[in-house]
Amino acid sequence: MSRVTAQLAEVQAPLSAESLRADFPSLATRVHDKPLAYLDNAASTQRPQAVMDALTEYEVEMHANVHRGVHARSDKATAAFEGARERARAWLNAASGDELVFTRGATESINLVARCLDHRMDSGSEILLTGMEHHSNIVPWQQLCQRTGARLKVAPVLDSGALDLDAFRGLVTPGLGLIAVTHVSNAMGVINPVDDICRMARQAGVPVLIDGAQAAGHVPLDVQELGCDFYAFSGHKMYAPTGIGALYARAPWLDDLPPFLGGGEMILEVRFDGTTYNTPPHKFEAGTPNIAGAIALGAAMDYLAGHGLARLAALEHELLEYATGRLLDVPGLRIIGTASPKSAVISFVIDGIHPHDLGTVLDHEGVAIRAGHHCAMPLMDRFGLPGTARASFAFYNTLEEVDRLVSGIGTARKLFA
Repeated sequence: MSRVTAQLAEVQAPLSAESLRADFPSLATRVHDKPLAYLDNAASTQRPQAVMDALTEYEVEMHANVHRGVHARSDKATAAFEGARERARAWLNAASGDELVFTRGATESINLVARCLDHRMDSGSEILLTGMEHHSNIVPWQQLCQRTGARLKVAPVLDSGALDLDAFRGLVTPGLGLIAVTHVSNAMGVINPVDDICRMARQAGVPVLIDGAQAAGHVPLDVQELGCDFYAFSGHKMYAPTGIGALYARAPWLDDLPPFLGGGEMILEVRFDGTTYNTPPHKFEAGTPNIAGAIALGAAMDYLAGHGLARLAALEHELLEYATGRLLDVPGLRIIGTASPKSAVISFVIDGIHPHDLGTVLDHEGVAIRAGHHCAMPLMDRFGLPGTARASFAFYNTLEEVDRLVSGIGTARKLFA
């Protein structure tokens, strides 16, 4: 049995949102004198006390620079920092911690790959994306094309929000330079068949980068089983601080790619007539890293693993099903992205109400959602929309908060009737 299958099949006593909410002090706050219902988790999740404790422990007990110190405090910080790398390795089931580069998040991870691939691209190269990509998985490739003469190909999205897999298959050719695809659509919650995509890519000899920003804290991952070449994710979408994330890259790639940034730590020897670079992953981690963020990311992974990711995902799926049913009963409401499987994200529009107006009304009811194009303007264009309202759930959300969302929509409908 594979690691992913084992995690999905684990049977333990069910969790409840109520038992978990006490771990998240921010959920007890109020907005406009109403209890906060935080339904904007696809943008950033809240952080448990365990993560904040890890930040405090680092700042108080071990704050020092890593790798280059010879004193005890630096040794302690280095051990904690590299311990976080090992947690990230285990989270993805990478073969080695040397395949994990700490970055500021998925955006920087994708940019790192795009900037370092110039030497492998030319005017005959093509990069395949999908029509549901986040801007962070579009703009870096456009910039690469401008530098090298390569061009983009885009696989279409069906009316259901699903990737048109037949059309995608037809675009996967042996001469393709790279496939870059999101694991989970941030705008719709639709989960892409990344197993099938990686299988197609391997058969054609094409490297694959997966934007896992919306998946890493919600879907069990095994990059070795998946067979992808690159996997990017962000900490702030998986209960860790902002400004920290990682790039997984299979070892041969990190050996082949040139450095992204120059400076300290990424070198072995520097002379005015030339420089010898460090070995991966340090070759890609110039300067002082976000030490506290990395340690807190490790703590977030420990928190999720301690409760069992499959059990937490079951809570989110229950919220998705309940909220979908409630929202479909609202007159004039249309959900964008109905394909299965889905993460706990619901994007929708309501006749006669602009998403920004709805978001403002809900905010005054204490309900936080996201409204706009969700950094997925090509996808919005595909559906002929300026934007949508998006409610995104985490395991700490409750059915009562879904009811408050629906009630707030009712208030907005009365105001804009």
